[in-house]
Amino acid sequence: MPDKLIIDWTQMPTYNTIMSVAAGAALLSIAQIGRSLYEGQGFRPLGASINLAILALILFPTGLHMTLTWPMAKYFPFDNIIFGEPSLALGVILLGLSYYFYQYRKHGGYTLQEVAGDLYQTRYLFYGVGMALIGIGVAGVTFQLFAAPKEEPISGRFAAYPMLEASFISIIYALVGLSAVLVPFSLKQWMADEDRLSGLHKLVYTLLMLTGYVWLLFGALNFFTHIGLIVHTMG
Repeated sequence: MPDKLIIDWTQMPTYNTIMSVAAGAALLSIAQIGRSLYEGQGFRPLGASINLAILALILFPTGLHMTLTWPMAKYFPFDNIIFGEPSLALGVILLGLSYYFYQYRKHGGYTLQEVAGDLYQTRYLFYGVGMALIGIGVAGVTFQLFAAPKEEPISGRFAAYPMLEASFISIIYALVGLSAVLVPFSLKQWMADEDRLSGLHKLVYTLLMLTGYVWLLFGALNFFTHIGLIVHTMG
């Protein structure tokens, strides 16, 4: 009979459960804000500011702590890079957007062309973070990361096929990265013509909605599966 997997959880603090839920909610929120601004209806800048600030207050401190505490997880030091740094970057972006839309309300509103021009100034961060997320996706497949042990409920059923979960999570990371790289290009199109809804805009919106729902649901599921893993592997 194989030995039971025992994990010292005092050496394994991670926040990827709440991080995933908040990141998914953030991607969905950004997509919906873009759609509302384009359609010119249903956009409430104060509500958007509050929503983004709430999500930032989850992602910024957890991402910052995980980024600066090296290694956060003794057994999986790469978690600092995979979960901590992207969460920190997203948290900072959300803080900036929250402040921007708070000022939007005080100003009385901007045109979509003005919003696109203002946010386009962040393009280099979007390029960098996007390529980094694609890099994480490639690393996930290359080194077969993200595979759950057999002791984890649901996900552990696929422990004998590590590439399955590795590929799934890696693809999601890469798709979020692709959407981040494409955001500045879609903003530039609106800078030139705010009435234009191109295939690129639709692609970015679809990617953000798709990956947002995946992260939201996957993170919610992990609250069960990770609790089960801890119960099954306590000494």
